[in-house]
Amino acid sequence: MLEILVHSNNKNPISKEQALVLPLSNVGIADIPLVGSKNASLGEMMQQLRRKGVKVPTGFATTAHAYRCFISSTGLEAKLKEIFVNLDVENLTNLRQCGKKARLLMLQTPLPQKLQQAIALAYHKLCQNYGADTDVAVRSSAIAQDLPDVNFDSQQETFLNVRGLEAVLESCHKCFASIFTDRAIFYRQIKGLDHFNIALSVGVQKMVRADLATAGVMFSIDTETGFKDAALITAAYGLGENVVQGTVNPDEYLVFKPTLQQGYRPIIKKGLGTKEIKMVYDLEGFKLTKNISVPTNERILFALNDDEILQLANWACIIEEHYSQVYGTYTPMDIEWAKDGLTNELFIVQARKETVQSQKKENVLRSYWLVGEAGEKGCREARVQGCRGAEVQGSEFLNNFSSSPHPLVTGSSVGETIAQGKARVILDIHQLHQFQSGEVLVTNHIDANWEPIMKRASAIVTNFGGRTCDGAILARKMGIPAIVGCGNATNILKTGQEITVSCAEGQTGKVYQGLLPYEVQEVPLEKLPRTQTQIMLNVSNPEEVFGLTNIPNNGVGLVRMELIIANQIKVHPLALIHFDELEDQLAKYKITELTAQYADKAQLFVDKLAQSVGAIAAAFYPKPVIVRFSDFKNNEYAHLLGGKQFEPTEKNPIIGWRGASRYYDQRYREGFALECQAMKLVRNQMGLTNVILMIPFCRTPQEGRRVLAEMAKCGLVRRENNLQVYVMCELPSNVQLADEFSQIFDGFSIGSNDLTQLTLGIDRNSELVAHLFDERDEAVQRSIACAIATVKQYGRKIGICGQAANDYPEFARFLVEQGIDSISLNPDTALKILLEIAATEERAH
Repeated sequence: MLEILVHSNNKNPISKEQALVLPLSNVGIADIPLVGSKNASLGEMMQQLRRKGVKVPTGFATTAHAYRCFISSTGLEAKLKEIFVNLDVENLTNLRQCGKKARLLMLQTPLPQKLQQAIALAYHKLCQNYGADTDVAVRSSAIAQDLPDVNFDSQQETFLNVRGLEAVLESCHKCFASIFTDRAIFYRQIKGLDHFNIALSVGVQKMVRADLATAGVMFSIDTETGFKDAALITAAYGLGENVVQGTVNPDEYLVFKPTLQQGYRPIIKKGLGTKEIKMVYDLEGFKLTKNISVPTNERILFALNDDEILQLANWACIIEEHYSQVYGTYTPMDIEWAKDGLTNELFIVQARKETVQSQKKENVLRSYWLVGEAGEKGCREARVQGCRGAEVQGSEFLNNFSSSPHPLVTGSSVGETIAQGKARVILDIHQLHQFQSGEVLVTNHIDANWEPIMKRASAIVTNFGGRTCDGAILARKMGIPAIVGCGNATNILKTGQEITVSCAEGQTGKVYQGLLPYEVQEVPLEKLPRTQTQIMLNVSNPEEVFGLTNIPNNGVGLVRMELIIANQIKVHPLALIHFDELEDQLAKYKITELTAQYADKAQLFVDKLAQSVGAIAAAFYPKPVIVRFSDFKNNEYAHLLGGKQFEPTEKNPIIGWRGASRYYDQRYREGFALECQAMKLVRNQMGLTNVILMIPFCRTPQEGRRVLAEMAKCGLVRRENNLQVYVMCELPSNVQLADEFSQIFDGFSIGSNDLTQLTLGIDRNSELVAHLFDERDEAVQRSIACAIATVKQYGRKIGICGQAANDYPEFARFLVEQGIDSISLNPDTALKILLEIAATEERAH
């Protein structure tokens, strides 16, 4: 049945299709041809999701019919077509001239009187609810006739804090003219769209007073990897345009959706942005808005509290679920939100389909890594933070996990690839003509206005912006690696300088000097065999973890807590607990900076450790994730901030006070309690009960019992809430007493490095006897075979997480032949060893 509405001052009923203005509450997703996807989505959420708690500010929208009336009744179309006769979008000067002429012509042509009256009536109704000259946002929503799914995001103009009818009419007029922005003309031309088969709707919506609070963008999917179970939220102070345009480095939060929907609080990342500026109302000047500096004491605080983060993530789930039902297919969403500083309420101000990760169809695992001098011992190894890291001692272990080159600048990575070329620093959009194809674009920030040259860039590096800004979204769509939010890229990088841009090392993108060699590996996933032996991964870098989930796996066989502490926390736990007693003033100053948001400094350790482990556990949920408690040696602990004061000196720390012996010792018991608190938070508060805990370097069964008792004091009781506790099998005593250890623990993981060291009596850090260190030695293999047989006899699980299976295919064959349950591998060797294991199993049958 045709819906009937009353138009303006005309009391004769007209159809929705003939209306010039429609209330947002009267439109839905089926009305995209009338009001564009942006406005149709707002109306859809008002109608369908308000009862589920999702709040959307009210307003109205002009229709496609209104735009076409403007164009046809004023004779604009013929004049505009004359302007575009000689359009050449590859010529930036020509593109700008045509766009400027078209916009000026539209602005000089008055809006039809009946359209002005319709807008006036709709705005008057808003003012009746909110007061005279109420503040509104005026946004454009382009419409392609018969092509409702064409993406026109960020191509047209938006105006915030518009007050009074005259200003509203002027802003609507400017929105109509913005259908001919340079970027919009360019996009339509390269897509083969007719410029005159496009219409534009203007949405006028009550402002949310985010100028007094915060705003940002969120995705119901991880933007870089397509991991669908995480909601990504960015936030900054003030109106959200700075986050959208990429002119500010926002906070970044990740929430795990499956356990959130079960009632848990799984915030698996909280990244602090610099948030140096905020957009506010310009109440005294002649502009609608202005940017002001954020006080330093506010920059070091998160823009959202935990409850607000979880509420937004929950809304992301609700919105994604609704649109997936509407479209009949999984539909991740790109959402803008704002918090009202007057009422402290959160609102959704836009929601549209995510258009990059959700469109990927290929079933190919593609991996990039740097090679050559920076390679096998360099960036590739740094990506996986492999088991060999423990073989390096002291500060070298903490600061040089590999020999990878030091990056010139770092920021948030967009994409997972590597690119290189000569840098081109451009600080003004009017300098775009200087840019040459194949160069790396280095600038302050990127927005949709830069699109005409972005396709020519090999990579992009910016000072400002987060992973959800317009520039990042455009780069992602074009498949161009970008590093945003570097802070100082335009000062450090110089035009003509040859650089390598790596987004293949996790969420932190890195720019290196020179054109470093790199490799690309492509593996069709459907061709990979299945194995009876479980293939697990060694993972300790939460920043790269979502990108690893496509590797065929049965979970994570080793998360090394010490690597997380070294990279993500950097502070000795006892230095946080006994901060007031610290003697090292420099360490004290650095710890003060790191803990600026914490009244209880020790909570930093708990939160960071929980979020890092939580991210890894979430990525592989519900598969098992085995987390080993910290196994630093005391010289390595001493190199953490504030650590020297709390660590003794040992001549041979690799077989000294490490692993289990520390956990119940009065000298470290408080530090171990923080580790336990973090793991309890992961399992109980985040709901990630797939985490299995593991005790390293446990010399005797009695020591194992003492550690379990310490864990129980902290609320981690074996077998409560399905908690399993494993033990490393890396000492001869673990092998000889495997039957007794089986009475205490739920499973075993073989550490081949330490087991080889202690079986052969070789200090694995000694170059003098390094030639004798070989995990394939018969004595070592007999020990491993004995351990596997004994453990399986007692009905316990046994796997291996040591390095030997990664280095030697024949060692992997030996393990399979012994009937080991699982082999945990570094991600970069997993596929190769998987094929070896499959071949071994096939021969056995």
